[in-house]
Amino acid sequence: MPKMKTHSSAKKRFRLTASGKVRYNSAYRRHRLLTKTKAAKERNQGTKIMCDADATKVKRYFLVNG
Repeated sequence: MPKMKTHSSAKKRFRLTASGKVRYNSAYRRHRLLTKTKAAKERNQGTKIMCDADATKVKRYFLVNG
């Protein structure tokens, strides 16, 4: 049976930490930043750790070699 490939879009969106958690970039930081409050912009900056339920799906279906 051939080896499964990692989903190409998942390579660009998710990364695994050393302990195996899934890290992702926050949404809502690309455009229309003038209308958003400073608190909302600060809350959505940087990377975040995905919850366990979604992380298992990402690891199983998209990051098969990760």
